[in-house]
Amino acid sequence: MRKLVLLLSMILLCQTLFAQRVALVREDGKYGFLKEDGSWLVEPTYEGAFNFSDGLAGVHNKKVSGFIDSSGKLVIERDFDKAKPFDSGLALVSKDKRWFYINKKGEEVEMPASDKKYRFRNGLAYINKDGKIGLINAEGEVVLEPKYDKILKFFNGHASVKLGDKWGMINVKGQEYLKMEFQFVGHYSEGVVPVKMDGVFGLMNDGVFTKVEGASKIWNFDDGENLTIARNESKLVGFIDRTGKWAIEPIFAKVKEFSYELAPVTSDGKLWGYINESGEVVIEEKYRDAEIFSKDELAPVKISKLWGFINRQGDLVIEDKYIIKSSFGGLTIMGSDVSISKVGFSNGLSRVGYKKQWGFINTKGELLADTWFQNAENFVEIK
Repeated sequence: MRKLVLLLSMILLCQTLFAQRVALVREDGKYGFLKEDGSWLVEPTYEGAFNFSDGLAGVHNKKVSGFIDSSGKLVIERDFDKAKPFDSGLALVSKDKRWFYINKKGEEVEMPASDKKYRFRNGLAYINKDGKIGLINAEGEVVLEPKYDKILKFFNGHASVKLGDKWGMINVKGQEYLKMEFQFVGHYSEGVVPVKMDGVFGLMNDGVFTKVEGASKIWNFDDGENLTIARNESKLVGFIDRTGKWAIEPIFAKVKEFSYELAPVTSDGKLWGYINESGEVVIEEKYRDAEIFSKDELAPVKISKLWGFINRQGDLVIEDKYIIKSSFGGLTIMGSDVSISKVGFSNGLSRVGYKKQWGFINTKGELLADTWFQNAENFVEIK
């Protein structure tokens, strides 16, 4: 048993040590992929690109589109008009206005008939017949025959579905998790789902409905967090716990989610500070805007017109001279999706803008590779 545990530990350690993260950047009008140490996986040589997903990234040069692997080698070279990212070994691409699926060899793969084709996400894709939506898996099997008017994105193996004016929830097997009896169904998180039933907002907790007194809206829980945002009938916001009780009374004009035991709040809608999970103000409301704390224990704050970073004691540790954005809309080619990510630090680096250029700073405020780029996306792990 000890040998097995040791072996599993070594495997996990190796995966962590050799996990590679890269960022899509644009320099002198060309796109490339930057490593976290500031070196290049692929120097900026492409006219367009989108970031890695399922181990491959889309690239485009001189009307030839394709995909590169984690070494930067072009492994699929075909003249696609548009493409979506890979997932579960498949990508949705188009040529001459025809959409179809390919595998990682670039070969076309037949899938069940659908009036419209959709990209795969976490091993599932929608199919559409006569206006109704169902699901298929990457093996080409119909997981759920088209029957719903809407199927929203899956979270933690569950998705909200709509039929007529009622909402419910299914799991990844297409099985009904919540009956079609709600006016609103949020995301599934550790057994808890925010819902609205018969005009009343509350929580479904392992199949049991609990009314949240006075709530006119409930936000989604994040895994690992015990609190989420809720609004009362006077449009003031606070926080409820997973049992549906108000943990922090709704006295704020605006709030943002808790992260590492602190949450940004504003009482007057103008100046922001931070509270702890007891509702106590621990960092004074004095910023024009504020974002959540990261694992690196820093949070972006807007002091004048630009952003800096504070620590958990409220000390400004990185000067307020930057722009921050969650994602760029134009840093893609071939019609690919761009995943939206949170601002701030991740794995010791934060993407920031400075004088119309973009780059990455570490927790000391030092610029990665001492280089600014025309554009830059957040780092993602090559899987």
